[in-house]
Amino acid sequence: MNLPVFARRDALRLLALAGITWPAAARAQTSQPPQQAPATPQPPARFGYEDVVRRARDLAALPYEAPRPQLPPALTGMNFDQYRDIRFRPERALLGQANGPFRMQMFHLGFIYRDPVVVNVIRDGIPTPIPYAASLFDYGRNRFERPLPVDLGFAGFRLHHPLNDPKVQDEVISFLGASYFRFLGRGQKYGLSARGIAINTAGPGQEEFPVFREFWVETPGPDAPSCTIFALLDGESVTGAYRFGLFPGQETVLDVHCTLFPRRAIPKLGVAPLTSMFYYGENDRRVFDDFRPELHDSDGLLIHSDTGEWIWRPLRNPKTPEISQFGDRNVRGFGLMQRDRVFEHYQDLDLSYEARPSYWVEPREGFGDGRVELVELPTADETNDNIVAYWVPARAVEQGQTLTFAYRVVSTANEARLHSGGYVLNTYRTRPTALGSGEPVPPNATRFIIDFIGGDLEYYLGQPELVQVVPSAGNARITRTFLVPNTQTRGFRAGIDVVGEAGKTVDLRAFLRAGNKALTETWTFPWRVE
Repeated sequence: MNLPVFARRDALRLLALAGITWPAAARAQTSQPPQQAPATPQPPARFGYEDVVRRARDLAALPYEAPRPQLPPALTGMNFDQYRDIRFRPERALLGQANGPFRMQMFHLGFIYRDPVVVNVIRDGIPTPIPYAASLFDYGRNRFERPLPVDLGFAGFRLHHPLNDPKVQDEVISFLGASYFRFLGRGQKYGLSARGIAINTAGPGQEEFPVFREFWVETPGPDAPSCTIFALLDGESVTGAYRFGLFPGQETVLDVHCTLFPRRAIPKLGVAPLTSMFYYGENDRRVFDDFRPELHDSDGLLIHSDTGEWIWRPLRNPKTPEISQFGDRNVRGFGLMQRDRVFEHYQDLDLSYEARPSYWVEPREGFGDGRVELVELPTADETNDNIVAYWVPARAVEQGQTLTFAYRVVSTANEARLHSGGYVLNTYRTRPTALGSGEPVPPNATRFIIDFIGGDLEYYLGQPELVQVVPSAGNARITRTFLVPNTQTRGFRAGIDVVGEAGKTVDLRAFLRAGNKALTETWTFPWRVE
């Protein structure tokens, strides 16, 4: 109930006598209407992974639109050497505002890289696109009749970090072309690559190459041990959101988390795909007019199965495309490895094949029933990536699903640390020699020689009779085996003579054991009988 004016004054006087002060705001409310306090401004929401997921989900609901870049002919007509002559100016590198250890450089459009991508830098949670400027680049010997468009854009980017020397910014990761990326550990040289996703590789259906359309790179602070990169994937059959956590070091680690939205049913989805090159090696000695004894970025596929078995599959350069499948539930890991680290086996002073990294994939989320698949394509030189490996889910991929995967990729040159058992160093093939009895060598016969090293094998060199080779040959006949100590490698050399039917493919397997204890990984090889 409102008091009359004199009553309010009397009440105030009485309160003052009692030592009680009526707040000014309260006194004002007695004579004028209340006023609302001004709203506190809310800080803008920080950009993060969920923003990319939302964009990917929205994009999947729209029809796919293939990029139609209108690049100047001076860029599309470039050859490799001309394109390589365009270099980002190091003094213009980004991400240095916060005095962090990472720097970013951009890739120019041109040559086969014709699809522009948007690259954003995130600072204090706010993304800002990087504008193209010709002044960012040194064009070398390239000359253009007309100025390049001011809104040209970029083909991709790379991050630098003091990887090998505290005072030198070395390239540690690059994103360039479709969904391809590659990264390095200390002392390594670029070789194989990884991809965001593989669609219908080697069939069924038409293979697709989705592209990363946009990137967001967080600005690392001082002494930051890692850098976070977000990416938006777009393709005919799928869209996706990606988060990459990069941790440079002796073995650089890349933590990958992705959410995929299929636009339509996908016959074969390849998760965590790796791409490499195998031209020839010690197990594939067809005559090549080259002084170098071996040419490959990777020499084998390594798999750690759910049962704990380690499987080694040497790579080949086949005469026709070949697909090998390794079914498993909850595969523990797989990777394309470069085991041979001896310069004399390559003799290439410029390309340093012995320093190429191995990529090891460790599943974290979304990998259940499925298979690891290896695709080997014929190649006539070392410029083609003819090897692909990835994981394929057993469950069909349908339109409208939401698929989430998480995995870690490690760039390593120290494969022995992955498992403590013995492993395969070399695989050779030759014609079996005649038996001591004088029996002729059967037709369609081949001898496989496998060098096993590491683990506990050196322990058994003094008593080699305790070790035995355990072979199997599927639909072929094993005519002879032998096992001898190899003092050069501090391991054992196994020999397996096999006879098969012409035109058939034989799945060979072998491992070493002592009693009931497996001493080595399992060597496996698909032998095409000719």
